[in-house]
Amino acid sequence: MRVLVTGAAGQLGSDLVKRLRETQIETIGADLEDFDITDDKATYNFVGHCRPDMVVHCAAYTKVDQAEEEPDLCGRINVEGTKNLAAACRESGSGLCYISTDYVFDGKTEFPYETDDAPNPVSVYGRSKYQGEQLTVALVPNHYILRTSWVFGKNGHNFVKTMLRLGENNKSLRIVSDQISSPTYTVDLACLITDLIRTGKHGTYHGTNSGFCSWADFAEEIFRQMNWDVAIERIRSSDYPTKAIRPKDSRLSKHSLVQAGLLPLPDWQDGLVRFLKEIKAI
Repeated sequence: MRVLVTGAAGQLGSDLVKRLRETQIETIGADLEDFDITDDKATYNFVGHCRPDMVVHCAAYTKVDQAEEEPDLCGRINVEGTKNLAAACRESGSGLCYISTDYVFDGKTEFPYETDDAPNPVSVYGRSKYQGEQLTVALVPNHYILRTSWVFGKNGHNFVKTMLRLGENNKSLRIVSDQISSPTYTVDLACLITDLIRTGKHGTYHGTNSGFCSWADFAEEIFRQMNWDVAIERIRSSDYPTKAIRPKDSRLSKHSLVQAGLLPLPDWQDGLVRFLKEIKAI
């Protein structure tokens, strides 16, 4: 199998390229300097030249709040870029694994979302990612949609790094406690993607570390593992207004993974321990 990974220099893409190569899968890592997914000709040419069996699409516009002010740019990358890539995959006969997000849901639920629950994104970013899902399904028969949440990894900006930076100089922090989902370690997610694309069981999946928490719970666990004395004041989303609306409860059911014969990922707390060791914080 030959796999092309877009966004290979990013938070997930870099770990995925590493994992694929560790498992002896021929891997081509590509980023913006290799080709621009918003350029249809460049995308067709690159995919056509590589002729991968599978493309894992990690490249994306992910600035959730900034997307509200840059909807055209967000759409150009997440929608038009995905359309170009999906069309190139169809032309070359390649499969496509599209990395999506819990933000395709509105968060108005009492139970973890199943893969067949109806998306209803409430932000520009969420809508753009859902449109990317729809294009992938429409254009590439042998596709995987993998929704994940609250990703953290060595390469890139994330909540854990922000908490470590703020915790160095503050004895207390105000953190939102009424948004719930699953923190997901990119190393674990990369392992899951590698296993998933080898199953041949195409479709939509939810992939996160096991367990659920709020942002405040997440922050408390970070400081507990760091053995830092930082008090967390739990606040509501309304106390910390942001440009983009975020789903309150975007828990994702992993029932789809179990049905496909894949093992659930480790608890998010376990992933956090290994991440902090990876970046030599502990």
